[in-house]
Amino acid sequence: MLRAGVGNSSALNPRTAASEATAAALAQAGLDRAEGALCFATSAYGAAYPMILRMVAEQASTREVAGCSSMGVIANEQEVESGHALAVIVIGGDALTARRFFVPSLRGRSREAATEIAGAIRPSLGASNLLCVFPDTYNLDAEQFLATLKAEVPEAVIAGGGASEDGTIGETFQFCGDVVSSNAVAGMLLAGEFNITTASSLACTPIGAAHRVTAARDNVLIELDGRPAFEVFAEAAGPLASDLRRALTFVFLAVPLKAGVEKLERGSYLVRNIVGTSKEHGVIAVAHQPKVGDMVGLVLRDGARARQDLKAMLEELPERIPAPPALGLYFDCVSRGAGLYGMPGHDSAYIRRTLGAIALGGFFTGFEIGPVGGATGLLQYSGVLTLLSERK
Repeated sequence: MLRAGVGNSSALNPRTAASEATAAALAQAGLDRAEGALCFATSAYGAAYPMILRMVAEQASTREVAGCSSMGVIANEQEVESGHALAVIVIGGDALTARRFFVPSLRGRSREAATEIAGAIRPSLGASNLLCVFPDTYNLDAEQFLATLKAEVPEAVIAGGGASEDGTIGETFQFCGDVVSSNAVAGMLLAGEFNITTASSLACTPIGAAHRVTAARDNVLIELDGRPAFEVFAEAAGPLASDLRRALTFVFLAVPLKAGVEKLERGSYLVRNIVGTSKEHGVIAVAHQPKVGDMVGLVLRDGARARQDLKAMLEELPERIPAPPALGLYFDCVSRGAGLYGMPGHDSAYIRRTLGAIALGGFFTGFEIGPVGGATGLLQYSGVLTLLSERK
């Protein structure tokens, strides 16, 4: 049997919050003890993180506890995006084992950190392997890290997201056992006999056709289609271009997954931030290294279109799930949630409508790791759903 449960609490007392959330998770799972537990907690509990982790481990009767700080948490039908919020996910049964891991001193060691994780978990790999990773968003070269991890552990499905915070601290924290540290990566390997189904939804939609890079230097786009890159950006941004600071929170670069693509379609591109613009010089700087001849596009973050993409993702899921899910892990970008949709609990409500009252838990992330174009990639402005179900 594969059993899982999710509990949450917004109690001001961290001891009470840890007890309430863990008890609710165990009750939903029908477990007296768990094989492993994931814990996500907002910055409001920051000083009490170690105590919270000890409480979760004691009450769930497991040493295998991992997680991270977060701007907000997701627990079943609730998405709490501010203030005191703690989510605990427990999982157990004879279908799996849980193995926590932790790598400190992440800054400047993204490839090495991935190699160390692979070495730590390799002896525990099973028939099915879900590798949940929660790195420090601020001190990670995520693309280097993910590329190395995929190469080192091709047997594992990798999912997760960058730890986040509410903007008052300026650093994120990673949890492993009762150890709490910034500038680190923590996570958990779930291994055994079970099915894993992953899906992702993007909050951005293309603005017009793709453009060919005709001049670039390092991460600066100089010309697109022979025109100043800033002109193309301003044209796509429309009225938003009058306030560049605001425009950069809505308009982003799209990087096609395949060379030569002239039309951007769902699931065919990655999104990267535009980090600066210069009208005077006609250029835009991006979180990417474009080369002359590449095709790129521009996309808009939009609530209505994000809802359509989420619904499309969920409509495709039932035929892909071999058995009713025991657990759903949801890693949702901090730029989604109530700020995007104008209402709380949006994504979790749609997931529950499609999948029923499964245990669903996760947090709001600095970036996401999940499926795109048939592979695992570094995502932004996305919601990544990972489902675990029994293998029949």
